Amino acid sequence: MQRLYDFLRRHPTGVDSFWAVVLIGFSALWVGTEADGTPHAAVSAVVALLVSLTVVLRRRAPEKMLLAVAVLGVVQLLADVPSNPSDFAMLALIYTVSARGGPRWAVQLGLIGGLAAAPLAQLRWPTPEAGFAGQIFLTVVLAVPFALAWVLGDSVRTRRAYFAQLEERASRLEKEREAQAKVAVAAERARIARELHDVVAHNVSVMVVQADGAAYVLDAAPEQARQALETISGTGRQALAEMRRLLGVLRTGDVKESGEYVPQPDVRQIEDLVEQVRSAGLTVDFKVEGTPRSLPSGVELTAYRIVQEALTNSRKHGGPDVGASVRLVYFDDGLGLLVEDDGRGAGHELYVDGGADGRGHGLIGMRERVGMVGGTLDAGPRPGGGFRISALLPLKPAH
Repeated sequence: MQRLYDFLRRHPTGVDSFWAVVLIGFSALWVGTEADGTPHAAVSAVVALLVSLTVVLRRRAPEKMLLAVAVLGVVQLLADVPSNPSDFAMLALIYTVSARGGPRWAVQLGLIGGLAAAPLAQLRWPTPEAGFAGQIFLTVVLAVPFALAWVLGDSVRTRRAYFAQLEERASRLEKEREAQAKVAVAAERARIARELHDVVAHNVSVMVVQADGAAYVLDAAPEQARQALETISGTGRQALAEMRRLLGVLRTGDVKESGEYVPQPDVRQIEDLVEQVRSAGLTVDFKVEGTPRSLPSGVELTAYRIVQEALTNSRKHGGPDVGASVRLVYFDDGLGLLVEDDGRGAGHELYVDGGADGRGHGLIGMRERVGMVGGTLDAGPRPGGGFRISALLPLKPAH
């Protein structure tokens, strides 16, 4: 049965041709028994043949075949060719036009023509023996199949349109999911780019300072130079490890694996960061106010990166003998950060303005990070010299 169904779906014209042959056979039988010997036997045969053949092309040219059937119906009335089996072709044409949903005139013609066929046939070939009421009843009964053919076709058309809409919606949702996935990947890669900037800028800055210090005391204090070289080695290894994890995401292109590769520093590691900066020669005063508690991972990572970038800025642009201070303040509804230095270097202005050398990119990254968690950031020169960065990170993002 399934094979027969598949065959019928693959060969619709063959199926229509089969039904046309069936109609021609019954019409020929009708001509041979009912119309044989009448003055219009030849005309009846030709009309029945032509009406039957319209079924073959009902899928390829439904509107034209409907017009042909309508014209042949008028010929039947004028040539006195009574109703015969070939008239079932009109049912097929009415259904096809209604199901295809073609031009409005064709759909209306199918309905009006089908409903008018039975009354016209009763007027042309009345049955007096049935009485007036019987003729009315017979007319209604003969009109019902034409109306049902039109209603069935309209129902099929509506159902097809509904399924087409569902398929279009599913396709659109699939495209939207793909677009959202691409946006998520782009956002993840942008975040990784910020992480790379922070990692490289901080660790390379530490290594440069340590290398300069080692070169300065190499002859006078070999032990101090050795410690500086050890710091350079450890910092370089840490930077390479973090970069490998970050670049691993870019190689795989899988956002879901980002948590496996990307380091997620938290607020507790800020103290280790300060110690690392102190070992590089920058005096840093670190204090925590309030009661430390667990924070959202996004807030903790943002706080760590802000402190990291601020201390890197102080070391690079603060000038000689610069000192810095870091304050973490736990509020009921957020975390406050204050990083200040007393540097006198001219590079701070370039850092704020983002001069031609691109030094302002770190501050831009800070603002992006703070904005992502719904916080506020204020950065600029301190009164009397130095630089200040303050941020307030809420525990819950603003809606």
